[in-house]
Amino acid sequence: MMIADVVGYVVATAKHPTLSGQRMMLVRPVTPDGAAAGATVMAIDTVGSGAGERVLVVLEGRSAGQAARQDNAPLDAAIVGIIDRIDLEGP
Repeated sequence: MMIADVVGYVVATAKHPTLSGQRMMLVRPVTPDGAAAGATVMAIDTVGSGAGERVLVVLEGRSAGQAARQDNAPLDAAIVGIIDRIDLEGP
């Protein structure tokens, strides 16, 4: 699982049938303090997130498919939570 910021949307009129009706978002991994931490990836949105929100993303096909309720879908990532706050302890 990773922390990421939603940075955009993907619109595709032709896609695999199991992805019909699913919102596809672009997410950029970040550290807990918000610094960029990797390349932007596409993830299926299962929680109604939007651009600019910090989210939790699963990065494993089986977990992503279960989150989207599409066990046989060709998924690598799914947004499974919207982060309200991160509390860091220590230096």
